[in-house]
Amino acid sequence: MITTLLKNYLKNFSQFSVEVKILAITTFINRLGAMVVPFLSKYMMEQLHFTYGQIGWVMVFFGLGSFIGTWISGKLSDKFGFYKVMLFSLFTSGLIFIMLQFLTTFYSFCLGVLLLTTVSDMYRPAMLVSLDTYAGRNERTKALSLIRSSVNLGFMFGPLIGGIIITVLDYTFLFYIDGLTCILSILLFAIYVKEKKLPYKLNSFKYLKEGNSILQDKPFLLHLVITLITGILFFQMFTTLSLYYKEVFNFTSVESGLFLALNGVIILLFELSIVSYVESKNINKLLMVSYGVLAMAVSYLFLLIEHSIPALIVMMIFMTIGIMLTFPFANSFVKNRSLKKQEGKFMAAFTMSYSVAHILSTKTGMTIITDYGYQANWVFLTCLGFVGFILAYRLVFIVAKESETIKKKIVNSIFTTNAK
Repeated sequence: MITTLLKNYLKNFSQFSVEVKILAITTFINRLGAMVVPFLSKYMMEQLHFTYGQIGWVMVFFGLGSFIGTWISGKLSDKFGFYKVMLFSLFTSGLIFIMLQFLTTFYSFCLGVLLLTTVSDMYRPAMLVSLDTYAGRNERTKALSLIRSSVNLGFMFGPLIGGIIITVLDYTFLFYIDGLTCILSILLFAIYVKEKKLPYKLNSFKYLKEGNSILQDKPFLLHLVITLITGILFFQMFTTLSLYYKEVFNFTSVESGLFLALNGVIILLFELSIVSYVESKNINKLLMVSYGVLAMAVSYLFLLIEHSIPALIVMMIFMTIGIMLTFPFANSFVKNRSLKKQEGKFMAAFTMSYSVAHILSTKTGMTIITDYGYQANWVFLTCLGFVGFILAYRLVFIVAKESETIKKKIVNSIFTTNAK
């Protein structure tokens, strides 16, 4: 079965352009080296001896830097193009990763993390915009899933390798490897992929005004709220959940890495097939998003079963199902919704919602754990997830009604023109 799934994955991979393939390989190398991130909370506790409160504040700066970086990226991508932004982001963040190990005080580490995420997260909106250039219009959601599969393939092996390095060697080696792989990945991209612009100009979505278009697009704003909730549920996998593995189950770094690897394996094997099926059957993508948020909410219910490793496995499976249903189609909605000449701003707003989620997720989670314990945090996340599901399900009908209204306007305009 696994052999068949891998063959299907490689078959899907072969259908894309050379540029998309290189982008996927580049992303894989970059994420393979991102071994520091899953162990960052653990590193701060074991090596830097930070308190829960301090770890929470560091992760606030992590999210704040991400927010700033994605905002800057949207501006720069629209002005200078995605290609230059991607080159600068990965090369510079590689150097900062290497530097981060030398920052050992609380305030210096906060500043270093802020700088790191500001620069590194300039990459994401630019990369998402690049898919419009390097992927055909009908394959962009699939191309996004391919990139996400590369991310998860890197995360599948990265935490395992990182856990082994921590156990056998030291945390210091993680920073060097992470930095060097960032530089290696962008050098590979620069060598094999050349800057290219769209060969045609796309018309904007005329029913959204150009001025303040994002703020006037109420369905898009609701989608950002849903994305925010999704991000809060997702990011706790890398913060409070990793500490939960250590403190409640006494897992080693390798064992914690195995659970994150499970997430990557499932996504690698199934996500592209799921996306292809949804698109081929023309299933409502926003409906898939709502089901994804529901699955993420349900996943945290299994953590209420204390001291149960099978419950951890089932939790990760449900979380992964939610990720596969939510992330690709949420992104697709934004790309289809955006004003084409302002796509960088739309994608930046979308990714910034994840940045805000990172800030809220970590700080809120750490505060709840400190004051009330892990169980209270899982209950909170479950309830928040159900709120997200209700909003996402409601958005399906809002967008459908809007679509009908637009069709009526188009029909009316045609008949009015004929009457003249």
